[in-house]
Amino acid sequence: VQLQASGGGLVQAGDSLTLSCSASGRIFSGYGMGWFRQAPGKEREFVAVISWSGSSYADSVKGRFTIARDSPKNTAYLQMNSLRPEDTAVYYCALTSLSGGLSVRSDDYAYWGQGTQVTVSS
Repeated sequence: VQLQASGGGLVQAGDSLTLSCSASGRIFSGYGMGWFRQAPGKEREFVAVISWSGSSYADSVKGRFTIARDSPKNTAYLQMNSLRPEDTAVYYCALTSLSGGLSVRSDDYAYWGQGTQVTVSS
């Protein structure tokens, strides 16, 4: 399984950005596709996840970010609106085979993309 994240960039506060994560290989529909992020000097943190059973968001992005999935294309999207400087981080997409597919723990994700940089200027 390989994951390819894209769509990062430099934007201003209040702008929007959409990240994409394309998965290839032996992907099962029950897998959850998630996004995590890591800011400089900070630990990697959960952002959002989507699976057949629904979706889940970190409190810090609820109401601003939306995760979506195109299952036939094995692609997940993260629509990020009202971006803030504190959203600046490297964003990683990941895949979990955990039952139900909704996990906020990075340890539950076996497959990771390479990361895409999102920088929000004030």
